[in-house]
Amino acid sequence: MADARKSTTALVLEAVQDLHAQEQIVTRETLAELTGLKLSVIDDRLGTLADDGAILRVQRGVYVPAPRHPPARPMSKTVMPDGMVKIEIGDEVLTLTPREDRALANLMAGAAAQAAAIETGRNAAILAAELSEEVKRLRRQVSSLEAKIDPDQAQLFGPIGRVAANGAAFQQAG
Repeated sequence: MADARKSTTALVLEAVQDLHAQEQIVTRETLAELTGLKLSVIDDRLGTLADDGAILRVQRGVYVPAPRHPPARPMSKTVMPDGMVKIEIGDEVLTLTPREDRALANLMAGAAAQAAAIETGRNAAILAAELSEEVKRLRRQVSSLEAKIDPDQAQLFGPIGRVAANGAAFQQAG
């Protein structure tokens, strides 16, 4: 049973890839027509493939294969004593003149800016989540402190619109 499920999953994935390569819209109905599988089986396999990250839902009922890139290769850049530059990517080596290196740097500037923006956004999202949790914690703490106030002691807070000893006006939080 598990082997049949794997083979139908592979069949559905292959059909998604083939239809997408032919610039066709991939829907459950087109997959059922192409593969001859029942819609219930197609729906199950599409769910599995989406959960596994093999396909993406681009809108309700429309799928595309997930982009697959090979694993990143090791990279290095070495500036030689004479100003020449060696860029190594995996087993490939580029030897650049200083002028070519500067031109490549200009071409890569957009990617560098994009990488910096992604990292900044990620850090901002982390900070926002931490601040949100801290605000929630502080609200809970204030609520618990307000609940502990003795009604007979409420006059200690003073009336709204009172003037402080330094002359500044303040209002009681209410």
